[in-house]
Amino acid sequence: MAVYLLSLREGLEAVLLISMLLSALRRLERNDLVRWVWLGVGSALAVSLAVGVVLTVAGIEFQGRGEQVFEGSVFLLAAGVLTGMLFWMRGQGAQLHGRLTAEVRRATEAVPDGVAGQADGSPGSTVPPPAATARNRGLSLFAVSFLALVREGLELALLVTATAFGSSLMAAAVGTLLGLTSAAGLGLLLFLGAVRLNLKRFFQIANVVLILFAGGMVALGIHEFVEAGLVPGLLNPIWNLNPVLSDQSTVGGLLRSLLGYSSNPALTEVLVYVGYLALASWALWCRRKPAAMRAL
Repeated sequence: MAVYLLSLREGLEAVLLISMLLSALRRLERNDLVRWVWLGVGSALAVSLAVGVVLTVAGIEFQGRGEQVFEGSVFLLAAGVLTGMLFWMRGQGAQLHGRLTAEVRRATEAVPDGVAGQADGSPGSTVPPPAATARNRGLSLFAVSFLALVREGLELALLVTATAFGSSLMAAAVGTLLGLTSAAGLGLLLFLGAVRLNLKRFFQIANVVLILFAGGMVALGIHEFVEAGLVPGLLNPIWNLNPVLSDQSTVGGLLRSLLGYSSNPALTEVLVYVGYLALASWALWCRRKPAAMRAL
């Protein structure tokens, strides 16, 4: 469930980014450069997949205390990336469409400096030949699309890898595939006008769930560090709910992967989890924005 929601959110965000890029090209009447957008998208997907595979293989290779330290580090890094993504979207999401459109416009107008050509017939002309100009514009647009999508892909690769440590690799793979497929289908329906979706409300609800998910990752990371002896567990465990709902059961495992549930946590894990949720929630939704941000 957690991986599916993550993949759906990241996938839908990626679909919207691609739609913005393609729409900008259509408005500029530069459909001849569309293939460079897809090349950037494909390259970003390949890099993200490679990073996910490397992280997963590395996690499998570690054993014992090394495995606990590695997995705990991945959990905390993933929680930090997820939190940073939510803060970034809160501050920059409203201006994203305008920025991407401006970047596409600059890319389509890009001309390589110092390229000599014979476009005007004179031997010393500095006007670039049409092929060089088109290639330079294509590469610039490739960079725009790649950089726009690779961030989403790397975030998802890291988050899915962390989730796989908390549940199973197969469940993470299936959840990712289903989430990305749903995002692609929903994006297509939105593009065709077959469905209407309040994207602002969707992302608001998703962000609430993802803050809980990030808090769970923080707790799981601290749990691994407690097990490795790097962090004191204090009262360990502070309670034992194994007879009622073990985190190894089906329901408990789902709650563990989604919310970081532990049936016998240490006091340190509980304090960090509650502290993270309180601080992140205050920073995201309760803290007043600066005047400059409220004016946007």
